[in-house]
Amino acid sequence: MATEARQVHVEVFVEPFKENEPGRHVIAAVDVLRHAGLDPEMGPFATTAAGSLDQVLGIVRSLLEDSFDAGATAVSLRVASAER
Repeated sequence: MATEARQVHVEVFVEPFKENEPGRHVIAAVDVLRHAGLDPEMGPFATTAAGSLDQVLGIVRSLLEDSFDAGATAVSLRVASAER
């Protein structure tokens, strides 16, 4: 299956973590997901979104750069096939 057709779920955990108070570093990651055409959902510990593998691969660099530029100390990404 081509990457543009393969659907995935992405989970992004941006540190430092402060419950119910997402900092600029978290908002930066959410904005990158949103600008890529994904519909991010902020959860209690991580932000999740679904889209094509191409979309996710295309935003990883911006997501990391923007998060770190906004003060992130670590960013964890988990990508899982939507077809499990």
